[in-house]
Amino acid sequence: MAVRIITDSTSDISLDRQEELGIEIVPLTVRFGGEDYLDGVTLTKQEFYEKLKNSTELPTTSQVNPETFVRVFEKYNGGDEIVGIFISGKLSGTCQSAVIAKQILGRENIHIVDSLNVTFALGLLVYEAVRLRDEGLNAQEICARLRDLMGRLRFYAMLDTLKYLKMGGRLSASSALLGTMLRIKPIITLKDGLVEVCDKKQGQRAAMEEIAQKVRTDPPAEGHVVAFGDSVSPEMTGMLKELLADDIDLSSAVTLELGAVVGTHGGPGCAGIAYIARD
Repeated sequence: MAVRIITDSTSDISLDRQEELGIEIVPLTVRFGGEDYLDGVTLTKQEFYEKLKNSTELPTTSQVNPETFVRVFEKYNGGDEIVGIFISGKLSGTCQSAVIAKQILGRENIHIVDSLNVTFALGLLVYEAVRLRDEGLNAQEICARLRDLMGRLRFYAMLDTLKYLKMGGRLSASSALLGTMLRIKPIITLKDGLVEVCDKKQGQRAAMEEIAQKVRTDPPAEGHVVAFGDSVSPEMTGMLKELLADDIDLSSAVTLELGAVVGTHGGPGCAGIAYIARD
């Protein structure tokens, strides 16, 4: 009996890695104006940021609906177990759609995990699930371990521009102008399934140094993947890796590219890290 791991496109794991990891990624829908795109399928991340740069309105994302999950789950009806790990239920209805699909099918071999995370923090949990699957754990054991790890998951990312926070009405025009003039870089984290600002620094280097210091103060546990993420700004993740090179083991680190959910409000230039902290 195999364990099938399913996630959604907000994990920001590329389709190229889907086959390599032996997982399935279900795309959300991204809407620019009147045009709909499947996140990561009919709209690449590069194309997303190009459209975002030229758009006068912020795009929106639509959750995966239950009918789509029913079709995905029905593909694995030969006795395999399914572990579904999805975007925080406080950020999207996607996880609830998966729960509804399980109820429609009435199958006990489908196990749903609300990750309480998004982007490369969610991606990190998927990598952990793959590792546990490959170690031979069954679906219930994987879900239990993931829920334990979620309590130790740390996520920090810098936003390089305030433009999209202003466009989305999350920041006033005057605050955005002042922040831009002062080169203010918010640092975001995930708390109880929601994204929030945990710090602000002046300039990219200062923000990256602050994130690095947070990691040194609360370091990663051994034996787990460290995930870096950026929105078409590899030079920023490069800076963060350089700052941490002497402090943590980066030999098994992965780098993912932020997609539409965080990218819509953060824009290009975001960069950060997710990891499992020590007990």
